[in-house]
Amino acid sequence: MIGAIGAQRRATPNAPTPPLPWRLRALPVCASTETELDRWLADDPRLAGDGSLRAPRAVIARRQRFGRGQQGRPWCSPSGGVWLSAALPWPAAAEPAAAPGLAAAVGLCLRLEARGLPVRLKWPNDLLLVAADGATPLKLAGLLPRLRLRGGVCRWARVGVGLNAANRVPAGAVAVATLLGPRRADPLLWCGEVLAALEWAMAWAGEPEEVRRQAERRLLLPAGPIHRNGEDWRPIGLTADGGLRLVHGPREQVLQRTFGAG
Repeated sequence: MIGAIGAQRRATPNAPTPPLPWRLRALPVCASTETELDRWLADDPRLAGDGSLRAPRAVIARRQRFGRGQQGRPWCSPSGGVWLSAALPWPAAAEPAAAPGLAAAVGLCLRLEARGLPVRLKWPNDLLLVAADGATPLKLAGLLPRLRLRGGVCRWARVGVGLNAANRVPAGAVAVATLLGPRRADPLLWCGEVLAALEWAMAWAGEPEEVRRQAERRLLLPAGPIHRNGEDWRPIGLTADGGLRLVHGPREQVLQRTFGAG
């Protein structure tokens, strides 16, 4: 499985830094790739104390029994999709670096767009397929980002990715197989695409303004205002740390992601 995934990867275009070699673990089934990655990192003596991650690693499962989504919600993960959790080397100074969720979202958008799929980012963590006929956007992928911090220093970034490839999907979602046909929805191929997307995120981690600009270009803003504390706020864009900018008359506030520091 791992060799097939590697064969599907393509070079990251226009990357400011070359990609690092991956360490991969492939499982036929697991409770959660997030849990398996937790164990892998905890069991590595090189990461004890204040050690930082030197090379990216990912756990990939054909199927998850208890996948995790935002705020611990269950994530349906049947066979045929891409279910992956990755730990990524990230700049030690987390605040001036790009937000890993935005960077991973942009990287995945670029891979999907290259395949002819018009996707948009629904804040904070979903990628939606937007049809030309104005139909309701459908969920194609979800992201679960966080940072591993110690003493204010970032040791690595974490990103969980779920991508509907050839799996069955619930209402409100769509799979690559429906859009491009079964022959172009091989989960191994799309595992390679997700790894390439995360390579883009690592390569541009030190360019937060470029990541924000790319993400904002693909941001799917709500049709109406966001109701907060008895007032209607209008979303206008993103901050470099992944927050959603809201305005109400002359006032502005930022709605922050709530994924936590891991």
